Amino acid sequence: MDFITRNILPILAGLLLIYTPFFWCRKKNIDPESFGLSWKFKKKDLLECFALTFAVLGLLTVVSLNWPWESLPRSSSVGRTLNIASAGIAAAIIEEIFYRGWLQQLFKKKMHPIFAVMLTSAIFASSHVFVAKAPFMIAVFFPGCIMGYLRERHGNISTATLFHGLSNLWAVWLSPLKWPTIGWVMQRLSDIIQ
Repeated sequence: MDFITRNILPILAGLLLIYTPFFWCRKKNIDPESFGLSWKFKKKDLLECFALTFAVLGLLTVVSLNWPWESLPRSSSVGRTLNIASAGIAAAIIEEIFYRGWLQQLFKKKMHPIFAVMLTSAIFASSHVFVAKAPFMIAVFFPGCIMGYLRERHGNISTATLFHGLSNLWAVWLSPLKWPTIGWVMQRLSDIIQ
């Protein structure tokens, strides 16, 4: 069962996420490209994406290097790094097709784009909490909003996918995996109040 859980289920989930939007478009006779399920890299869009990525990951790097619960950046062997990096890039492509390329656009038909971005980001973050079984993964909501913004701003999933992939690469070395416990947070709040 462990082999199935670790190998087969992720493959099936990936296939479901990547193909559902295209099957849906086909059933509705909608061109996937007109729905935004495309990659169009315009120079101006790329420059904006790189500037935003640099700003966000730069700030997060400062936070990570001063993270009190874990020593970062972590070291990683070449094999592990390549394995995690390739999985992170594949996940970025698959998840952006499903979440920002399809789901966000479905929500946008029923609500204001800001709410569509927020709802999609909440579902995106919840799926990370569920899969990783780690409550701190709810923090994925915030980069999800950035990716949703990029998708809305540029009209396709290219820059959202690029931001997502670069963020996943950054996470190999600098994403905190140890977070404070609720007890620790409550104690610090109690100390501040007193």
